[in-house]
Amino acid sequence: MDLSYGEKAEAYREEVKAFLSENWPPAADLRGADLKQYIRAFRRKATDQGYLYRAIPKIYGGSEQPVDVIRAQVIREEFVRARAPMEVGGNGMNMTVPTLLEKGTQEQKDLFIRKTVEGEYIWGQGYSEPGSGSDLASVRTKGELSADGSKWIINGQKIWTSQGMQATHMFMLVRTEPDAPKHDGITYLLIDLDQPGITRRPIRQMTGEEGDHTFCEFFFDNAEAPVGLQVGERGQGWYVSRTTLKHERASIGSADGLGKQFSKLVELARETGRISDPLIRDRLAQIEGFVLSHRYTSFRLFSCSAAGEDPGRVQLMMKLLLTETGHEIALLAQELMGEYAFIEPAGAGGRGPRGPRGPEKWMDQIMGSLGNSIAGGTTNIQRNIIGERGLGLPRDVIAGGGK
Repeated sequence: MDLSYGEKAEAYREEVKAFLSENWPPAADLRGADLKQYIRAFRRKATDQGYLYRAIPKIYGGSEQPVDVIRAQVIREEFVRARAPMEVGGNGMNMTVPTLLEKGTQEQKDLFIRKTVEGEYIWGQGYSEPGSGSDLASVRTKGELSADGSKWIINGQKIWTSQGMQATHMFMLVRTEPDAPKHDGITYLLIDLDQPGITRRPIRQMTGEEGDHTFCEFFFDNAEAPVGLQVGERGQGWYVSRTTLKHERASIGSADGLGKQFSKLVELARETGRISDPLIRDRLAQIEGFVLSHRYTSFRLFSCSAAGEDPGRVQLMMKLLLTETGHEIALLAQELMGEYAFIEPAGAGGRGPRGPRGPEKWMDQIMGSLGNSIAGGTTNIQRNIIGERGLGLPRDVIAGGGK
């Protein structure tokens, strides 16, 4: 297997490395607002060079580069190696911007894309509701037109919103046609969260975490969204949401990240003196097989993308494989930890500063692995997608006898 990128790509790699050598890292004594300003300026320089925001048009703050998956991979590798910041992360860049570029009006693009690229707007996802998670089409939050038809009046609740305490805006699904079939009665809206009638509340997790970087629930009491911030046709929000979810799931599933988790698991086995245990070694070997399978499949997808080929059903498997393997890593870590599982990790729940930690640091990973089986599409839903769309199996029968 030839894993090289070719002479042109390697010459381009040297250009990227030279740029990073000249512009990153910042001075060691740079802190706070000064460091943030430096990072903002660095991202702008990198964008001007065509390294960041490659798919974003220049009029919206991007570098507007032609699609080149090999160059994009070279950039990613070198930025990671230099520990340099890439694009602003989160729902905005991963989901809102791609959806607006594909489905949004010109006004919506002008209003939101540049400010999202620059990190001024932070987006929450308003999909899940109590009793409406994997069955997304069953959302009950209501949207009703005002008397003059100029705005939507929203009432209901959304839950499990990542970065909810920081979010400035939300893309959301609301039911606007209560008598229509459930997939056809939903509208996709963009809403400013800084207005009366919206209450946000952090959700305390089992790890003890609560605050800016965890989940929130939102309550809407006659909140408003102008009709001009409706994406797509009224009642067709389900189909717009499929565009958004496509981009979300494409952003989940790093082969590098899974490989690093496994390396840390091996370190834990050494740290706890269990690395020579034949049963532990057998389980490590099994897990490594799945880690390598995920990595080599990512190579396959990369090769197909570079060649403009359709990889077929294999691309449906990646998120599920990542989730399941990550959970197996967590289960073995839990066994290796033993009595350390009774120790609360330093800084958990925002109580006390984070400091040097022993095996108990794995508790966050163990608990987080449970959440990963839900985020971005539950594991059972992913299996249904693989079975129905990939293998052509009959559709799952909905509870209650329908089809």
